[in-house]
Amino acid sequence: MVFDKKHLLLLLDRPREPVFMGKGRVVFDVPDNYLTDRYRPIGPEIQNRFGENAEERVTVRSIALPDLRIPMSLGRQEQFSLFIPRHRKIAARLIDIFMGMRNVEDLQSCAVFARDRINPYLFNYALSVALLHRRDTHDLDLPTIIEIFPDKYVDSKVFSQIREEATVVPEGMRMPIVIPKDYTASDLDEEHRLWYFREDIGVNLHHWHWHLVYPFDASNRAIVDKDRRGELFYYMHQQLVARYNFERFSNRLQRVKRLNNLREPIPEGYYPKLDSLVASRAWPGRVDSSVLKDLNREADQIKQDLADLERWIDRIYEAIHQGFVVDESGNRIPLDEEKGIDHLGNIIESSTLSPNRQLYGDMHNMGHVFISYAHDPDHRHLESFGVMGDVATAMRDPVFYRWHSYIDDIFQEHKNKLNPYTRTQLTFDGIAIRDITVQPDDGPINTFQTFWQQSDVDLSRGMDFVPRGNVFARFTHLQHSPFVYTIMIENDSDAQRMAFVRIFLAPKNDERGTPMVFRDQRLFMVELDKFLVALRPGANRIRRRSKESTVTIPFERTFRNLDQNRPAADTPEEAEFNFCGCGWPAHMLIPKGLPEGLPADLFIMVSNYEEDRVIQDLVGTCNDAASYCGVRDRLYPDRKAMGYPFDRAARSGVDRLANFLTPNMAVQSTTIVHNDRTVNRLG
Repeated sequence: MVFDKKHLLLLLDRPREPVFMGKGRVVFDVPDNYLTDRYRPIGPEIQNRFGENAEERVTVRSIALPDLRIPMSLGRQEQFSLFIPRHRKIAARLIDIFMGMRNVEDLQSCAVFARDRINPYLFNYALSVALLHRRDTHDLDLPTIIEIFPDKYVDSKVFSQIREEATVVPEGMRMPIVIPKDYTASDLDEEHRLWYFREDIGVNLHHWHWHLVYPFDASNRAIVDKDRRGELFYYMHQQLVARYNFERFSNRLQRVKRLNNLREPIPEGYYPKLDSLVASRAWPGRVDSSVLKDLNREADQIKQDLADLERWIDRIYEAIHQGFVVDESGNRIPLDEEKGIDHLGNIIESSTLSPNRQLYGDMHNMGHVFISYAHDPDHRHLESFGVMGDVATAMRDPVFYRWHSYIDDIFQEHKNKLNPYTRTQLTFDGIAIRDITVQPDDGPINTFQTFWQQSDVDLSRGMDFVPRGNVFARFTHLQHSPFVYTIMIENDSDAQRMAFVRIFLAPKNDERGTPMVFRDQRLFMVELDKFLVALRPGANRIRRRSKESTVTIPFERTFRNLDQNRPAADTPEEAEFNFCGCGWPAHMLIPKGLPEGLPADLFIMVSNYEEDRVIQDLVGTCNDAASYCGVRDRLYPDRKAMGYPFDRAARSGVDRLANFLTPNMAVQSTTIVHNDRTVNRLG
C-alpha cells in the first residue's frame, strides 16, 4: 500500500479517543507494543472491533522510538500553556522529536505511539508546529483548533445538547445547536458589551494560529527565527488594541485603560463559561478587583515574584532610553530605525531570539501567567490557570487588552524616539489622490453597514466518544455588507509607475465626541488593506473590493471543513484552497459602529513601490493575509516599517490628520452604521 502523509492529520482528530478508534473511514493498525497498558492485553479484540467497518486501514510500522520521557512528564489531564516556561520547554522538546524524524512514515509511527501517552493539547500543538515547518509536510492542510478542541470556544452547556443530538438523531437529520449570543455575563457588566468581539470564534482562532506560525521556542532556531518576527509581534498586537478601542467607541465606552500598575486591583472580573474536555474541569474565573500576587506553584515549577516582572519592565525602558540592548556577551545592539523594533519585540515576547533573556526576562509571557493565576497564586485550591494562560482563549478576557495596551505603550516609547517622517519621505512625486468613495452593496455612499449573522461550524472532529457524523453549532457574529473602494489617482509623469495603496480606518472623534488629535488618532488607525497597482500616465480609476483585503482570510478558510468540497489535486483551485489559516477573519474587517452612525476617517496613501518592494517569488505561498501574518517561508512583503506611515510621531506642526497629508494621501469622511438585525448565513 502507498503511504499517504495526509493520514497524519487524522491523528489530530478526536484527541481523547485511543488512536485505534476509527478516524472517519480510516483505521490505524497499531502494533501491539504501541498500545497503552490498558489496551495491550486485549489488542486483537480491539483492533478487530474498530477495524471491521473501515474503508481504509493504515499500517503503522514499529520503529525504534526516541526518548519521550520529557514530553510525557506533563499529565494527560492537565491544562497546557505556552506561557508557562516548563510547558514551553516540554513543547520544544516534542517539536524537536517530531522535526527530527527522518521521513514522514517514521513521523507517523512516532506520533501514533506518542498520541495516547502525551497530553492532548501538547500533542496537537507540537505535531501542528512540526507539520507546518517540516519540508515534507508543510503543504498539508491543518484543521483549525475549533474543529479539534471546540471546548476552548463554545459555551459548555452546548456539549450535552450536542451529545444528545448526535446519539439520538441520525446523521442527515441533525439540527444545529444554537450557542447563545451573550452567555458569559449580564448587561450589569459594561465590559460585556464587547462580548461579540472578545468571544468571537474567528478572532480567537486568528490569535491561536498566529502563535502556531510564530512559536516562542524550539531548539531548531529556524522554526522561531522568521523574518521580522519581533516587529510582527508588535504590529499584530498593536492592531488588536486599536481595533478593540474602535469597538469600545462603537459601544459608547472609553478607550481601554493600560494595566501599567501591577499592584492595583484589576476592576474587571471574567467568568468564561468554558469546560476543558481534556482536564474535565471548568476554566476558572476571576473575581472583580483581583490583585496579582507572587506565584508559588510547585506543580508548574513556577516560583516568581511580581517584583521580577517589574524589574524586567524597568530594564526594557532603560534600554529604550539608552538606545541599545545588551546581549549575553555584553555587546551593545542598537535600537535603530530599521531593526530596533524587531529586537524589542523579541525581548518583550521572550523567545529563543531574545539577545539576553537573563537580563530582560520573560515580560509578556509571565504577565499572562501572573494574571491567569490571580485566583489561585499558590495552588492552595488546586486550580489551573484562567483563559489568559492559553493563546487560544486569552482574547476573551477584558484584561488581555489592558495588558497589551501597556505593552504597546512600551513599544511606542521606542517609536517616539525615532525621527518623524519628513514630507519628502512621505511624498510620492508626481502622484496625487483626487477622490475617494466607498460604496456598500446596500446603503448610501461613504458608509460601512454592519449587522449580525448566524453561521454554522462542524464540531464533530473534536467530539470524543460521540457517534460519528457531523454535528453543528450555530453562533452569532458581526458581519458587514460587502463594499467597493473607488480611488481616483493622478500620475503626472510620462511613464507607468508601480505603487502600493495603503488603506486605514480610524475613529474621527474620541470618547467625548471631540475631534481626535493626530497624536492619538495615529494609534487608532486600523489597517484594512494594502495592494499593488500599476498607474498609467494621467488619470487612473482604481476599484478594490472589500473581500480582496490583505488583512483578512475568508469565512470558508476560518471555519471550513477540510474534508468537504475539496478541489481536484494539483490544480490551481486546490492551491487556492490550501490552508493558510493565519489572518484576521473577514467578517470582523469593519468595527460594529452605532445605529445612528459612528464617524470615521478613511485614510488612503499611495507609496512608491520601487522603495517598498521586496524582491522574492510569492507564487504558491500563503500571501493573501500578509499584513498581520507575514508570508510563510518568505520575507515580509513590504520594506517599510509595519504600520507605516502611522508608526512614528508626526513631524513638527502636525496636530490633526489634515495637516499630515501630502498630495499622495487623502482622507474621506465615512460613517459606520450598525443595523441590529440578524441574518442566517445560509439563508
